[in-house]
Amino acid sequence: MRLASKATKILAANKALLVFFGVMMVFRSAFADWMLVPTGSMNPTIVEGDRILVNKMAYGLRIPFTMTRVTDGEDPRRGDIVIFPSPKDGITLVKRVVGLPGETVEMRDERLFIDGDAIGYSASSEDDADLPSATRAHRHEIVAEKLAAQTHPIMTLPDRPAARTFGPVTVPDGEYLVLGDNRDNSEDSRYIGFIPRDSIYGRAFGVAYSLDADRWYRPRFGRTFSSLR
Repeated sequence: MRLASKATKILAANKALLVFFGVMMVFRSAFADWMLVPTGSMNPTIVEGDRILVNKMAYGLRIPFTMTRVTDGEDPRRGDIVIFPSPKDGITLVKRVVGLPGETVEMRDERLFIDGDAIGYSASSEDDADLPSATRAHRHEIVAEKLAAQTHPIMTLPDRPAARTFGPVTVPDGEYLVLGDNRDNSEDSRYIGFIPRDSIYGRAFGVAYSLDADRWYRPRFGRTFSSLR
């Protein structure tokens, strides 16, 4: 009885704090969240140590702590950076939408073709200053890729074995083809297949802050509250 009474008092004394944490958990589950990116599969757009901001309402409002949607939301668009669990092992992945349902996608020596039309590539102004030293030590190239009306940088690693050519493949209804911006170091649709619409639960839109492991986790202030494209 004494233990039960003591527990009741503790709960009563911390009721406001418990309510706050409960509300925050619901908010992060269904509305917006942030997540740490530990890998370089989205270099140079997202680098290791970025804490990215995720809009979980972008593709429909879900019941908290479930994948059940109560609103449809908008469909993922080409160029969106999306969050979803890997169909292979359930690990949360961050990739870019390239192919939409019904489209035919092909890659020829790193260059994308959608429904037979070549995607535009050009020189990029993006530098490699924020990339980890281990990545910069390898030969790498950064170019600008134009998907629809959006242009973003991608990176290739010419000396690394990778699937630089695939397809053509047609994206099934209700599914999407996704790729990492680090084209030669990304486990994406080339390896895990198409991604169902229902499993995509968020869109990354910015970087809250970034820590540089090469420099004793010093903040990368230039990336703080920066937007993603």
